[in-house]
Amino acid sequence: MAFDLVQYFAEQIKIQKPQLLNQYTSEERKNYLLEMNALTLGKLVHLWKQNEDVVYREIQNVDHLYVQEIARHLTTSPHNHSKLKKTELENATIEILELQLKELKQLDETGSFGKAGLRELILGQVEHLSGHADDWVWSTNELKELKGSKPIVQEEISLDETMKEFNQMVSMQKEQVQAEPISIETTAPLNPAWAKVCEPIVALVVLWILFEALQKVFA
Repeated sequence: MAFDLVQYFAEQIKIQKPQLLNQYTSEERKNYLLEMNALTLGKLVHLWKQNEDVVYREIQNVDHLYVQEIARHLTTSPHNHSKLKKTELENATIEILELQLKELKQLDETGSFGKAGLRELILGQVEHLSGHADDWVWSTNELKELKGSKPIVQEEISLDETMKEFNQMVSMQKEQVQAEPISIETTAPLNPAWAKVCEPIVALVVLWILFEALQKVFA
């Protein structure tokens, strides 16, 4: 695995550029600088893939106009959703890019990397950059293979909150049931018409049975 330039550059920015974006709160400044570190380093990776000779030459001898051109391209990209003002963004991008190129030169000289060693180092940063920024950063610096790499942070819901929501749902359901009156329809017994016709006959039969029974008793 290649040396992690993402963290290394973040530390160097903190040490070498203490005044950069210091008009913001410490938390805001930290987030902006991390965002821009990923933006500019990702752009260097993309440019190396396109033409490593040009980037290697710039590492050996930084051309301010070349850096300005890259910074302007990043700043004016329609994909760039940075909350920084355009002038702040462009100036800070230039400073960070120049720092990164100078640090790469120093690493090259210290480690005697040469072009092949720097190729491995720079292209190996894709793995280290993964998950470090929102998708607009990768769209802006054209390192599109990293889109979707940032994990989505989901709010952790405790068991107590879950049970509370469940109880509220049950309570609402009960209130709904109680609010709706239950109507019970009483169904009148069905008396068919023939039953009314037969009622006198049945009465006569019953009386006849009783009469016969009495005769037998007193006989």
